Amino acid sequence: MKIKKIFLATALSAATFAMAQFKQTPLPYAYNALEPYVDAQTMEIHYTKHAAAYVSNLNKAIAGTPLEKESITKILSHISKESPAVRNNAGGHYNHELFWTVLTPEKNTQPSAKLAKAITESFGSLDALKEKLSKAGADRFGSGWAWLIVTADKKLAITSTGNQDNPLMDIAEVKGTPILGIDVWEHAYYLKYQNKRADYLTAFWNVTNWNEVSKRYEEATK
Repeated sequence: MKIKKIFLATALSAATFAMAQFKQTPLPYAYNALEPYVDAQTMEIHYTKHAAAYVSNLNKAIAGTPLEKESITKILSHISKESPAVRNNAGGHYNHELFWTVLTPEKNTQPSAKLAKAITESFGSLDALKEKLSKAGADRFGSGWAWLIVTADKKLAITSTGNQDNPLMDIAEVKGTPILGIDVWEHAYYLKYQNKRADYLTAFWNVTNWNEVSKRYEEATK
């Protein structure tokens, strides 16, 4: 009887996993690859605990509902109609999936010519963009995100959101397609930087994947 129960529990667990709508994308680099700017312990905990919890809880929140058949961006587009559990976890999953891709151990990546031109037109220079985006992250009270987005009229803009909200949500004050996001929840930096969020934001620019940001810009401006 005990063996039968174990088999049944295993089968149910496998079935639940098979039905899961959303999954984490494997990290494209090792946990320690972003040292010394993002420490390995923070990266491992961030990915395997915090981000993993968002996707797991999202799948639980949408289980048995029509949301199981929707894309993450579709869910975000009508998030005002959904429960707090869906809002928090859908946002958390989308935000982190983007966040991992805009980080890289590759040194000195640069915006594409098209993105560089747009940055200059919108902010004056790349350094000015970094300063404004870092300020958006530093000024965000409590937990949240700082974003570089492409608006509906194909312009670049900087904004920030609280908690796990993002500019794709219908409740966002400033709406647009995120092409770069900086996580300013304490779990993203506290083990290394403690209360010095500004130092974390400065360090972020040493591991920014401008190749990915440029790719996202190209897709958002088609």
